[in-house]
Amino acid sequence: MMKIPVNIPFNPRRSPVFYGWIILFAGIIGVIMSIPGQTMGVSVFTDHLIRDLSMSRVSLSTAYLLGTAASGFIITHAGTLYDRMGARIIAIFAGFFLGVMLIYLTQVDVIASFLVRIFPGFNSGVVIFVLMVLGFFGIRFFGQGVLTMTSRNMVMKWFDQRRGFANSFLGIFTAFGFSYSPRIIQKMIDFSGWRHAWIYMAVISGVVFVIFAFTFFRDNPEDAGLIPDGRQKKFTAKKKFKSTPDKDYTLSEAVRTFSFWVFNLTLTMNALYLTAYTFQVESIFAHYGFDAEKAVSIFLPTAFVAVPFTFFSSWASDYMRLKYLLTLNLVGLLLSMAGMITLGSPVGIPLIIAGNGISNGMFGILMAITWPRFFGVKHLGQISGFAMSWTVIGSALGPFLFSVSNRMTNSYNPSVFILAAVTFVLFLLSFRANNISDTRES
Repeated sequence: MMKIPVNIPFNPRRSPVFYGWIILFAGIIGVIMSIPGQTMGVSVFTDHLIRDLSMSRVSLSTAYLLGTAASGFIITHAGTLYDRMGARIIAIFAGFFLGVMLIYLTQVDVIASFLVRIFPGFNSGVVIFVLMVLGFFGIRFFGQGVLTMTSRNMVMKWFDQRRGFANSFLGIFTAFGFSYSPRIIQKMIDFSGWRHAWIYMAVISGVVFVIFAFTFFRDNPEDAGLIPDGRQKKFTAKKKFKSTPDKDYTLSEAVRTFSFWVFNLTLTMNALYLTAYTFQVESIFAHYGFDAEKAVSIFLPTAFVAVPFTFFSSWASDYMRLKYLLTLNLVGLLLSMAGMITLGSPVGIPLIIAGNGISNGMFGILMAITWPRFFGVKHLGQISGFAMSWTVIGSALGPFLFSVSNRMTNSYNPSVFILAAVTFVLFLLSFRANNISDTRES
């Protein structure tokens, strides 16, 4: 398929610095722009939607489940398009349609009223539910799925031996952006209401970011006559492991490896649990007598935990086996789950902050670095898209699982115990999740 010429509106070769650093900045902006489609961007709206759309918490969680799961099933195809069309075109389309879907969500009740007037036999509650499924599908697919995948993959292609180092900056800035965004969105809602908050974000995503992506996004350094990392340099530190495999794996080859599934299922568990926690955070804390402000306030200290883990682990990933970072991710999840179970005690909140910080930090590293290191970059969009589909579907199941647990037992703990058991099994398997492309990791 036809791509936008690399020298429009300017040629990256004329950049006074290696253009990969500009790509890194652009990738950070791209991931941050996905926030309206991420769970922390949606969770701030949850209680407002329940109140103004007259939906139950379970009904809203079910709509979120169906919309997110539907988006997850087609993200692999978006990854294939990414391989064919490049980062710039895909990012432009994703940003624009994310904005469109945010505008749509502000008018769900208006559209429902119109449809009920046209078709008197329609039930208003059912119509709103279906419309919310469509809305959640849109923001999750274009935001959490396509825009995040595209921005991360673009950065990974511009770096090779410095991939972990570049990802450390990507992880640090996005961790702060993700962690602080609920407060900013909450202030926007307090200032002008939830509908206007979504409209503001729609303009930023659908107009401002689209212009930004057209201007600065580029797919491959080779297209501009450049090479990953810029000039070839001799590194003083001895790299123990290859940054790319000896061959580029296809998706069918990748999914036949043991390590793919251990990494993929861990990332899926990460998305499932942290999405469920974030989506239901106000309700979780309310069970123990905490208000909404207290629930949201722990996102920022979580970021302060995530940042050092992100920076040092990203840097270290260039010189160590990724399975050790995978194990650390699982330890973080287990700590957070222990914190949820003991939230009423003095150790509950510190455990959640520490566990979420560690697992959030590791998630960004593993999601970005694992697939190009283990399986190459030729089919990176398809492989990462397939992996992303699992994490998206996992993030869909999490809030629903928590809602059902709370409704049936008046507690989130039964669902947490189940997830902790699965996480512990993955923890045991992680020690054998070696990179088969490099015999030095076997």
